[in-house]
Amino acid sequence: MRIFRYLKSKFDSYFLLILTYILIFTGLLLLYSASKGVISKSGFFIKQCIWVVAGTGIISFLKGVNYRELKRSAVFLYFIILFFLMLVLLVGGKGVSRWIKLGWFNFQPSEFAKFVLIVTLASYLSNKSVRRFSVFVGSMIIVGIPFFLVLMQPNLGTAFIFIFIFLGILYQAGMSKKQFFALFFFVLLLSPVLWFGMKPYQRERILTFINPGRDPLGAGYNLLQSKITIGSGGFLGKGFLKGTQTKLAFLPEYHTDFIFCILAEEFGFIGVILLLFLYYLFFKKIVEIISFTSDKFAQLLASGILTLFLSQFAINIGMTMGLFPVVGIPLPFISYGGSSLLTSLICVIFLKNIQDSSTIF
Repeated sequence: MRIFRYLKSKFDSYFLLILTYILIFTGLLLLYSASKGVISKSGFFIKQCIWVVAGTGIISFLKGVNYRELKRSAVFLYFIILFFLMLVLLVGGKGVSRWIKLGWFNFQPSEFAKFVLIVTLASYLSNKSVRRFSVFVGSMIIVGIPFFLVLMQPNLGTAFIFIFIFLGILYQAGMSKKQFFALFFFVLLLSPVLWFGMKPYQRERILTFINPGRDPLGAGYNLLQSKITIGSGGFLGKGFLKGTQTKLAFLPEYHTDFIFCILAEEFGFIGVILLLFLYYLFFKKIVEIISFTSDKFAQLLASGILTLFLSQFAINIGMTMGLFPVVGIPLPFISYGGSSLLTSLICVIFLKNIQDSSTIF
């Protein structure tokens, strides 16, 4: 009986990591299918495998780092990521500039900025009352600087993820209804500035979201093909490696933004339900970690990470079905991308760290 309880506690301790690697393995299967027979996509699967190995090595090292160290390093991490966000604008020059080329790896600072923003906000609010006006304004400044730097890249999707992280942490910190409505009206007043500050293609994406038929061969093409791909899978799917919409390249960017469509086409409704159930277990476990710890910094940190994963999951799947505009948000652990995968794994290992520390203390 004692052995059973020991095994159960060990399984519970590693359950989040187990779910994470099941999702990663699912993503690798879909990337393999996406690259099979398509020469231009063949390198993505190999690169993602390399990043899985590299990410596993990184979190093996971080496993021994107490999450409380993040609180002490928050200011340093914040200014380092601001430096890289400004550097990417200088290196990229005019046009789209989101990556810094490091050999064969495109380093995307905005992905790591998500985690650093969570750490910084959690640290700032862990020993302050968010209901104080000065603290509330301070929180807005902390999120506002990286928000506008990312918006200038331009990277509208990640900028909006920053807003969701901000709201998620402030909610956990005890934001009042007055503050929420004040923030809502502030965003409402700011929206015309954001609209006219967008690039033409970004405005076109939003207009196409409202009316996909306005440009079916242009801005609306991805969304229409996405819906066709999802619907073509039916109940059981066409079978692994047998997706025609992706193999014949009707659907662009199916290894990143629209990778969910591969799953729907090849594994059908059943495959979609299984994936949604895996994510449900994943989110449920994070909620348990938040409720189990009594450390305010840990609660805010875990809440920010939950908001990050949940918002990316909802927006990615929603945009493939036409529920949200196409804004280039990856599906956590599934979509191709080294920076995104590493950031997600770092988030998970610190969630496990919080869980283990809560169990000990």
